[in-house]
Amino acid sequence: MPASRVAHEESPELRIARSRGDHVFDTRGRRYIDFLMGWCVGNFGWGNAVIERPAKAFRGPDYVYPNFDYPPWEELASLLLALAPRPLAKCFRATGGSEAVDLALQAAMLHTGRRAFISLEGAYHGNTLGALSVGSGDRERLRNLLGHCRRVKPPLDHAALARFDRELARGDVAAVILEPISMNLGVLIPERGFMGELGRLCRAHGTLLIMDEVAIGFGRSGTLFASEQVGARPDILTLAKAVTDGVGGLGAMLATARVARSMEADGVFYSTYGWHPRSTAIAIATLRYIERRQDALLDAVAATSDYFRARLEAMELGDDAEIRIRGLAIGVDLHDEKRASKVGERCRRAGLLVSPEDTTVLLIPALNIRRATAKKGLDILERCMVNRGQR
Repeated sequence: MPASRVAHEESPELRIARSRGDHVFDTRGRRYIDFLMGWCVGNFGWGNAVIERPAKAFRGPDYVYPNFDYPPWEELASLLLALAPRPLAKCFRATGGSEAVDLALQAAMLHTGRRAFISLEGAYHGNTLGALSVGSGDRERLRNLLGHCRRVKPPLDHAALARFDRELARGDVAAVILEPISMNLGVLIPERGFMGELGRLCRAHGTLLIMDEVAIGFGRSGTLFASEQVGARPDILTLAKAVTDGVGGLGAMLATARVARSMEADGVFYSTYGWHPRSTAIAIATLRYIERRQDALLDAVAATSDYFRARLEAMELGDDAEIRIRGLAIGVDLHDEKRASKVGERCRRAGLLVSPEDTTVLLIPALNIRRATAKKGLDILERCMVNRGQR
């Protein structure tokens, strides 16, 4: 077979043909239980009819020039702001998470007149140069576009607050950017009270707080937005991924009224495909789905989270294994990168998709996953964890 003409970061492990519910299917017809869901994209299951229907029935314009007006944009913005944490007041259109993060960085620089940022060591915020600069990009080869991005090492505890305070005291920091719960760091959960105190420090030093909820948002953490449960009051919030359940591409940067005024006065936020009409219709359908089912959906997340915790705690994971769960963001830290990778490979061969992240096996099932499917997947995971010597 000739080499693929499509670039991949790594060799593709699967050739996907279709997806449905809690499963994906490869080109050979093999079915896999999906505890990955496109890495927090398919929160409500693949092929959700309520969300897919507007895409199939869409009769709006093929395209809307970004400097024109389009009434569904107002509807979508109103829905997002009604669901998002207060005091966020304005939406900016983006095609996805990376662009939303770049908009957030620009807004923070314009509002504060500063150029420096603080993020978490090893964090991930996207693939554009701005997002790589505050994330885990290769600083030697890429030479940070922003040039003033500093890192604080996890965990997010009292000692980390002191490190943040020292950096903020330099007076040049436009914003601190963090995920309220860090998904790519294996579900890193801040210490109780940490985010509230960090917000106080930011305000004292004239620094903005950016919460990146591109991955953890829309119910994944057990609340609609993780910022709510960790006590964060963001000046800026970034969103994408599950806002369309994978049926279309769309992202958003939400800001407080005062930050939005700075951005509207001096910012550049033209996006050729930001909030494409079809994607906008899908996002509206997704948010209406969440709005109508919010209580039942979050109750289901809590019950399924308890089930995953009980099953994982009963498994032979190894003496030093650590289970981190917040809603259906689940990390099993094996403290062994090679072993985590092998567990991921064994699971895939056995028909289960998980995400090895350094030393952690990350489980990201659909929020409405069927209990029978969850059981089958956890049965596979348990066998793959126990057979540690198997290749």
